[in-house]
Amino acid sequence: MVRVVRAAFDQGVTFFDTAEVYGPFLDEEIVGEAVSPFRHQVVVSTKFGLVGGLNSRPERVKAAVEGSLKRLRTDRIDLLYQHRVDPEVPIEDVAGAVKDLVAEGKVKHFGLSEPGLGTVRRAHAVLPLTAIQNDYSLVTRNAEQGTLALCEELGIGFVAWWPLQAGFLAGAITEATRFSQGDYRNGLPRFAPEALKQNLKVVEYVRQWGKRKNATVAQISLAWLLAQKTFIVPIPGTSQIAHMQENIKAADVHFTADEWRDFNAGFSQIQIVGAPNHEFELRGQGVEAKPKV
Repeated sequence: MVRVVRAAFDQGVTFFDTAEVYGPFLDEEIVGEAVSPFRHQVVVSTKFGLVGGLNSRPERVKAAVEGSLKRLRTDRIDLLYQHRVDPEVPIEDVAGAVKDLVAEGKVKHFGLSEPGLGTVRRAHAVLPLTAIQNDYSLVTRNAEQGTLALCEELGIGFVAWWPLQAGFLAGAITEATRFSQGDYRNGLPRFAPEALKQNLKVVEYVRQWGKRKNATVAQISLAWLLAQKTFIVPIPGTSQIAHMQENIKAADVHFTADEWRDFNAGFSQIQIVGAPNHEFELRGQGVEAKPKV
């Protein structure tokens, strides 16, 4: 993974996303080691609030940052996200804790992942948000129900996680695919065998457009996101250098106005079966997908 990150940097990638819960902790250590030779030339983001369950109490936020700084081998976190909204802690308190960390020079920018619209406004009033990170892709479109418009209104960037839906929008999954025990995708509604047959119509549609544009399924999927808004940054993850190089070339794929209209019109005719992945995930944690606050 260190080789993959460094190869990505050599290809022009300057934004790397991690979180304390990935591993837990191991991913931050890997990113810290990988970017250490060029730390001042890249942006590193990480997240707090999910290790051991939801916990965004101010003292926990500050302790989490101290741990992340050590694992990332750095003196500051460029972009710090609350990983999920904690309904037990007012977002003003969370933003206030991060504001303290900004004043100390340990954090440069503040972000939220999967927040409600009201939560965004309340946090932004305490400490201006730099980015919102939500599950957003061709097949998960919740962000279009107000979040993207709010980002545009407030001048907040949007980072799309799972833009390739764990390989689904890269064309790596077929009707015959079965996931190993412990694979996260095993429990997701859209990957269930009965749903997969219908949902693979999406991949075939994108593949046909790939033939028209001389691009892969993954490149069309990422190019679609890049074409949505100038402030959208997809963060496809991979453990393979070849896939990383393929993903980067999505930036060279462009749609004309007519192609854009035709693509979206055709795509709108395909029914997606199964709940969006993040809603399923949050229900499993006993947390509302769209917090009331």
